[in-house]
Amino acid sequence: MALLLREAIGDSLRRTRVSQSRTLREVSNSARVSLGYLSEVERGRKEASSELLAAICQALEVPLSAVLVDVSESLTDKTSAKRSDTERAVPTEAPASSTRGSASIARDTRVVIPAPSAQALAAA
Repeated sequence: MALLLREAIGDSLRRTRVSQSRTLREVSNSARVSLGYLSEVERGRKEASSELLAAICQALEVPLSAVLVDVSESLTDKTSAKRSDTERAVPTEAPASSTRGSASIARDTRVVIPAPSAQALAAA
């Protein structure tokens, strides 16, 4: 099952709030958003607008960019883990065509180009 962006954002916001030992009520009051809606955002059930995300981040005293970097890293980690599982399932034997000195590339060959780190993107 794929991790949705709204779920990754909610996870990041919840981790930040919990690490600050703050309650949903405190953050919802500070962000001027209903307690129920903030809870839905944290659980990944509601898609938060950019304005709402900015208000929540301001209430948490964390830059929106830091939350987005955290989300990016989380999604990258999940994608990498899923890709590793898939790569393990693919046989590692060379295709017969490659043993004949052919210059063609097998159809199931995948080229993986690593993404730049979130920190490098944030510094740019």
